[in-house]
Amino acid sequence: MSGTARPGNLGEYDLTGRVAVVTGGSNGIGAATIRRLAAKGATCVVGYNQGLDRAQALIAELPGSGHIALRTPMEDSAALRAAAAEVEAKLGRCDVLVNSAATTRAVPHANLEALDDDLIDRVLVANVRGPFATIRAFAPILKAGGDSVIINISSLAAVTGTGSSIIYGASKAALDTMGMSLARVLGPEVRVLSISPSAVLTDFVPGRSREAVERLAASSPLQRLTEADDVALAIMGAITHFRLTTGSYILVDGGKHL
Repeated sequence: MSGTARPGNLGEYDLTGRVAVVTGGSNGIGAATIRRLAAKGATCVVGYNQGLDRAQALIAELPGSGHIALRTPMEDSAALRAAAAEVEAKLGRCDVLVNSAATTRAVPHANLEALDDDLIDRVLVANVRGPFATIRAFAPILKAGGDSVIINISSLAAVTGTGSSIIYGASKAALDTMGMSLARVLGPEVRVLSISPSAVLTDFVPGRSREAVERLAASSPLQRLTEADDVALAIMGAITHFRLTTGSYILVDGGKHL
């Protein structure tokens, strides 16, 4: 195998002609990632669950053409397979898959009784089973491209056991471990990485204020607030420049883990 980059591959920052699917793509980290991908020429699939209007509004502001909104419900494996088939039929390929869809709810770690079975099940379905089902559905067309990448949006909580709830951190640790296994079986055609931010200034955690995120940022060595676009930039770097990295996680936390 040659050590030089192949013309037009994902190692180059121009993604013209490439197709990127982003679940949870209509807001937060997903939407910031879509904007970055489209700006570099990728044709984007904005995966959503209930936010069709938001997805369509995002597409309307993107450069280029051919972008589509597609329902990708994490709890419905059959619907995810149908989504993969639709991407192949309409766009002919998938080079990048970003699993950004997830859920959580703030539950104090010491309050074990508040972490009820329903919440545990919802978090595990959305954050573990859903990403796996999405990868399983898209794996054939990702492998067919021969130079593809899967990015799972994980969390610092997977490393430190902190975060919005005990089950949230556990779900992201499972996602990281799953990514290691998938990196083995999907290579050499597909790389699999996790991007792991600390608290990000989005509405992902219901009820969490800007002030709370700022306090968390202030306690990190870099003392910088993490915004959705900071994570999107890390995702872009993993897609285009981390050519020999797979089965790993990349922290985007201002040094908070320290």
